[in-house]
Amino acid sequence: MALQKKHIGMLLVLPALVFTVLCFVLPIAALLVDAFRVPGAAAGGWSIDRFIQFFASELNQQVFWRTLRIACLVTLASAALGYPAAQAITKVKPGYRGLVVGMMILPLMVSPIARTYAWVVLLGRTGAVNTTLLALGLTDEPQRLLFSEMAVFIGLLQLLLPLMLMSLVSALENLSPDVTLAARTLGASAWQTFCKVTLPLTQEGLIVGGTLVFTGCVTAYVTPALLGGTKVLMLETLLYQKVSVESDLDGANVIAVILVLMAMLANAFLKRISSSRSST
Repeated sequence: MALQKKHIGMLLVLPALVFTVLCFVLPIAALLVDAFRVPGAAAGGWSIDRFIQFFASELNQQVFWRTLRIACLVTLASAALGYPAAQAITKVKPGYRGLVVGMMILPLMVSPIARTYAWVVLLGRTGAVNTTLLALGLTDEPQRLLFSEMAVFIGLLQLLLPLMLMSLVSALENLSPDVTLAARTLGASAWQTFCKVTLPLTQEGLIVGGTLVFTGCVTAYVTPALLGGTKVLMLETLLYQKVSVESDLDGANVIAVILVLMAMLANAFLKRISSSRSST
């Protein structure tokens, strides 16, 4: 009977497994194989020459480090802002928590294009930000806020912060209030309670949220394209140029592989930090 239930369970999982393999695993595997395969060579001809040529360009190096820097900053900022907000949400009365969670998810229902264009209006030379700076006397003339790394950072943070919030809220809801109360009763400060109790017990939510935010940063196209333009190129906008402008499919393939590897390494790095914290 137990064996029969196991077979039934495997049959139920099989459609999802087939869908995942066909739509995700095989395309990524084909992408990786094509990036390292030597064109025209016999079977077994592998090389990293494409990646060496890509990183030999100073422009490509700048774009890579800019993408990595902005993605890391957005991930750290979303975690720093997400924890206090998630803790506040979990303390809301149950009758109002659904409304608050709905407001948290609401931005995800708006198109990223519309949300990014809103920042274009706000950060423009005649936008609300420059108007406020001029009214307060903090500047004598409108500042160039668009087409800068700061604009891309703000746009990506606003775009992806809800993903971090959802992950942290889910993790904090599973954390018993008695645990933090016991820590405070034993004399731990609020900061010590967070570092020694809350953070280790909710690190899985942080890993999931950090992976989602980092991956979203390195793969988002609309926000960097509209807020950064050609002055703040990132890997995703460079990928678009390789395909649409230069028709350089080999270069585009290399960039796509780099983006995939960056997302995988970010997840592995977060898990490594989590495991090291758990062992200590």
